[in-house]
Amino acid sequence: MYCVEEIRNGVYWMGCNDFRTELFERIFPIPEGVSYNTYFIDDEKTCVIDAMDKSCRDEYLEDVEHLLHGRKLDYFVLQHMEPDHASSALALLEKYPEAKIIGQPQTFKLFEQFFRHPFPDRYVAVKEGDQLALGKHTLQFIKAPMVHWPEVIMSYDITDKILFSADAFGSFGTCGNVFADQVDYEENYLEAARRYYVNIVGKYGPQVVNVLKKASGIPIEIICPLHGLVFRTPETVQYIIEKTLHWAKYVPEKNGVVIAFTSIYGNTERVACVLAHKLSEQGIKDVQLFDVAKNHSSYGTAKAWEYSHLVLAAPTYNLNLFLPMENFLHDLKTLSFQKRKIAVIACHSWASAAYKTMTDYVENQFKNCELLEPSLDMKSSLQDDQENIIDEIAKVVADDIKAAPNPQTLI
Repeated sequence: MYCVEEIRNGVYWMGCNDFRTELFERIFPIPEGVSYNTYFIDDEKTCVIDAMDKSCRDEYLEDVEHLLHGRKLDYFVLQHMEPDHASSALALLEKYPEAKIIGQPQTFKLFEQFFRHPFPDRYVAVKEGDQLALGKHTLQFIKAPMVHWPEVIMSYDITDKILFSADAFGSFGTCGNVFADQVDYEENYLEAARRYYVNIVGKYGPQVVNVLKKASGIPIEIICPLHGLVFRTPETVQYIIEKTLHWAKYVPEKNGVVIAFTSIYGNTERVACVLAHKLSEQGIKDVQLFDVAKNHSSYGTAKAWEYSHLVLAAPTYNLNLFLPMENFLHDLKTLSFQKRKIAVIACHSWASAAYKTMTDYVENQFKNCELLEPSLDMKSSLQDDQENIIDEIAKVVADDIKAAPNPQTLI
């Protein structure tokens, strides 16, 4: 039983779904699993592009053997050395000792660091624009530094206009289908793709934009990422490129608001819910409530990326900002979150710290973010004479959302 499918003219997808790993990179929950993709080119010279996580090593080796039909493997293109793509590479190279290894010099350095098993006689170093002729197919290599490791290359099949995009355009989640046009991608996969991009690649937006600029100069008919679905129609290719540009430029996809809150005894939560109701009364249709203590922050960071406005609501705890909110804001800062309008609601009983910390993130630690006024630092719970401040916050946020430009015009 083999999990392979021809994409076009002797270019094959090989795939494996991983339902067993609970945390991707030991930090991101993947309750729906993750898929690994590699690719095989059957030509005068045979070529495998990238490997898989060691959890799928046996399936990977079986698929390669099946597609070779007894031939030798000539080339192995190692686009990205991260172990979820490369930890089965050594097994492949030991099984096919004649295969040349294609990569950048830094690729080989990382290969030796991970595997402690150098193959200097088999290395073929490539640089930007170099080509590899396989017969009917010719691969051209595109450097993609920090998308999202420094050694990354993408491979472009000049013959069939296929971009093998490494980690770009990937997604969390498992796939029963191979191609994005076989599914309702926006309904069933976009959220997972956004969370994948934001948390894995989000920090490196400028680098992603640079690679997309280079890619815009070549005709792309198919995109083959290392995770998720393959994009093979003009509509799906354009769709995922536009979405990635939104994310890479830190531009919201929607005009709306995420209320990210956390609450110890329910008082801050209550205010968050009251604010959501008041925003609805102001005519804002898209209001998302997100409990940063109950949900992993990777879901919240993806939501913050999606929307134009953000409200932070959290209490003081042990003379600091309550840790779940601190972790959430730290993650946003680490990912270079920027270009948003943000309102702040804090709570304390005898000593205030949450308000100062949250406003400092907005004004000094995030990039190009604006603190919307008024803000509120309530004592223990919302007092009757403070509800008018929540009314005012709701009006300011709602008015600003209504005045915001169409996100489509910003990319």
